[in-house]
Amino acid sequence: MASLFHPPIKPLLYHHHSTSSSSSLPSITPSPKSSSNTNSYLPRARNLFCSAEFRKRKSCIKRGCICRSALDEASVKYSSEAEQSKAELVSSLKLKLLSAVSGLNRGLAATEDDRQKADAAAKDLESVAGPVDLLVDIDKLQGRWKLIYSSAFSSRTLGGSRPGPPTGRLLPITLGQVFQRIDVFSKDFDNIVDLELGAPWPLPPVELTATLAHKFEIIGTCNIKITFEKTTVKTAGNLSQLPSLEVPRIPDFLRPPSNRGTGEFEVTYLDSDTRITRGDREELRVFVIS
Repeated sequence: MASLFHPPIKPLLYHHHSTSSSSSLPSITPSPKSSSNTNSYLPRARNLFCSAEFRKRKSCIKRGCICRSALDEASVKYSSEAEQSKAELVSSLKLKLLSAVSGLNRGLAATEDDRQKADAAAKDLESVAGPVDLLVDIDKLQGRWKLIYSSAFSSRTLGGSRPGPPTGRLLPITLGQVFQRIDVFSKDFDNIVDLELGAPWPLPPVELTATLAHKFEIIGTCNIKITFEKTTVKTAGNLSQLPSLEVPRIPDFLRPPSNRGTGEFEVTYLDSDTRITRGDREELRVFVIS
C-alpha cells in the first residue's frame, strides 16, 4: 500500500574521486558579483559617515569662530568706547584747570584759595590722564611753551621758590610773558622772560628780554634735570637795535647753597598743547604751546 502513495526511494550514490583524498563534501564558492557589492558598499558607508562627521565638526568650528569673532568685536568696541570716554574726561578736566588759572596773571595775583583750587584741578587731570613717559613722548616737548601759571609767583618774587628780585613797589620791575624753548635734538632748554624796567621821568621804561640758557637731560621716565649755562639780555622796543649782552656768571663758590645752577622737575601731564610740571620745591607750573 505504501508504494501506491509514495514514489519509490532511490538510494543516494556518492562518487569518490580516486585522485583526491580530501572531504567529499562539495565546496561553496561565493559569487563574484555578491563580493563586489559588499566591498563597494563598505567604502560608501565610511564616506557617508566621515562626510557627516566632517560637516558636524565644520559646523562646530564655524560656530566657534563666529563666537570668537563676536567676542573680539565686542572687546574692541568696549575698548574704543572706554578710550573715547577717557579722552572726553581728560579734555573736560584740562578745560577746568585752564579756567582755574585764568585771570591770575601767571600766579602773581593768586590768593591761597586760588592756589588750592589750581592744585586740585591739576591733580584731577594728572590722576585721570596717568603717568607721563618722556622716553616715548619726548617729541611732544619740542617747541616754545608759554607759562600761564606758576604757584611760586604768589610769593611775590620773580625767583618763585628760589631767591629772586621782588615784584611790586620795591623795584620798578614788571614781569611780562614767560616762555620755555625746548629743543629735544640739541638738548637746549631756555627760559625766556620779558621784563620792563622803570626809568626816572621823563625817560620811558626799558623793555628787555632775558634768556637763561640750560641743557637738559631726562631722568627716569618723567623727570627733567636742567643745568644752567649762561644768561643773555637783549633790549627791545626803542632800544632793540642794541646788541645782546651776556651777563657774567656768578662763580660757583659765591652761589648760595639753594642755587647751584641746576634744577629738577617732574612732567606730570603732557599732550600736544598743554604741559604741567611740578618742581623740586613743589612748584606747580602750567604751560600751553605758543
